[in-house]
Amino acid sequence: MSAVLMPLAAQALPLADFVKPKIEYNELAPLLVVFGAACVGVLAEAFVPRAFRHLIQLAIALIGVLAAGVWTVMLMNDKKELLAAQGAISVDGPALFTWVTLLALTLVSILLFAERSVDGGLSAFAGQAAAVPGSEAEREGTALKIEHTEIFPLTLFAVGGMMLFASANDLLVMFVALEVFSLPLYLLCGLARRRRLISQEAAMKYFLLGAFASAFLLYGIALLYGYAGTMSLGGISDALATKTDGDAMLLAGTGLVAVGLLFKVGAVPFHSWTPDVYQGAPTPVTGFMAACTKIAAFIGLMRVFYVALGGTRWDWAPMMWIVAILTMVIGSIVALTQTDVKRMLAYSSIAHAGFLLTAFVGLSQAGSGVTHGITSTQAVLFYLVCYGFPTIGAFALVTLVRDAGGEATHLSRWAGLGKKSPLLAGIFAFFLLGFAGIPLTAGFTGKWAVFTAAWTGGAWPLVVVAVLCSLVAAFFYVRVIVLMFFSDLPADAPDVALPGWQTTTAVALGLAATVVLGLVPGPVLDLAARAGEFIR
Repeated sequence: MSAVLMPLAAQALPLADFVKPKIEYNELAPLLVVFGAACVGVLAEAFVPRAFRHLIQLAIALIGVLAAGVWTVMLMNDKKELLAAQGAISVDGPALFTWVTLLALTLVSILLFAERSVDGGLSAFAGQAAAVPGSEAEREGTALKIEHTEIFPLTLFAVGGMMLFASANDLLVMFVALEVFSLPLYLLCGLARRRRLISQEAAMKYFLLGAFASAFLLYGIALLYGYAGTMSLGGISDALATKTDGDAMLLAGTGLVAVGLLFKVGAVPFHSWTPDVYQGAPTPVTGFMAACTKIAAFIGLMRVFYVALGGTRWDWAPMMWIVAILTMVIGSIVALTQTDVKRMLAYSSIAHAGFLLTAFVGLSQAGSGVTHGITSTQAVLFYLVCYGFPTIGAFALVTLVRDAGGEATHLSRWAGLGKKSPLLAGIFAFFLLGFAGIPLTAGFTGKWAVFTAAWTGGAWPLVVVAVLCSLVAAFFYVRVIVLMFFSDLPADAPDVALPGWQTTTAVALGLAATVVLGLVPGPVLDLAARAGEFIR
């Protein structure tokens, strides 16, 4: 046997031919810290006694997110841009800006996840996910106040995947990141303590439709690899400049990749999961998804189409024009018919995705020949910040309006809320006015940024449609305000729960961001401008 193996060993490549991969640990430290904290949370779930798990898991999550945020800020100050991990991950200005935004919003979301004073000392999450809704096991878990503390490491895995997705410079890495942040979200959506069946239905819909979208994305990645011979975004861009054949494969791959990415954005016609999942998921998870998933998905979308497929802009731009118009129109009009607060905010989220697509299609960035004014990347980054904090704050307020069955999300239950709780109704009205783009709010400056970028990039027809849809959207926002302040308070009006410090902090941060970014948007706009453009 040894005589047979010796020639085979002699034919093996010499050790000197192996090139050790270079990993830039300092630049990738925020990702490693988040994933490391998630793994520590998994170990804590296995070894920490149940009585201490909530506090320990909360501490691990907060420390992990804060440490990653501080490290990211240090990297931003260094102003060092590079392609890390053998070119698989872009550590550039937009990526670092996105990381900071995601970590800040995750910090606020974790506080909402930890809230236990709103629902009689219980969190919003089921005690035992495997227990059949309405069963004796579920009642026992509720009586014993058993909690799903796994939500904290799941959240860390999700935000780590989002950070990786937004900075992926390789299509395969992007696909892996997509699954890393999607799978925890599928689980989190099905863990609502109240209305378990609706929550499980939402998780199943999200999982099935997400699996289909992932299949489209993976097939598109395969076709682009077949065309370019590489999965690197820069390599695909180089192939576009040199190859003269394979256009059919390129166009098919571009379309399939767009389907997978637009699904995560929540753009029409790939939006059908959004209202059902937003309504059925635990409300803290809905706020987390509405803010953070949209950020990661949009930056990933822009990175693929700006860096890899920028050379075929005239091929994919007409498709994106149609998607942007449909997203704005359907999101704004269908929201008018909604009778549930969470579903209304879901269609509002769809409309906002359309507004963001106007800047994306305009493509007014430094590398496109338009160097004056606000760029598309700067506008989208700024808009995502303006949208994220008020969104989490609005969903935090939704958790406080409750009746015997839990959250009272039907709009009829919000009638006269301004008389019962003027403070809650007033803050919620302010968030709605911000979403509508009323001046002196963050929503106004955010829309001004994306509309300006789109107009500068030549997409002025989209801006006209966006302004008209904003007027339509303002109607259903104002309708809720009128319902709260100018309707009689019914005899069976729901209660307004007294929030704990966690929910209070989330609402206060959302309110502060809406005010500050509306009155003094300059510093954040400057940060977004200094982030620059995507590197290859």
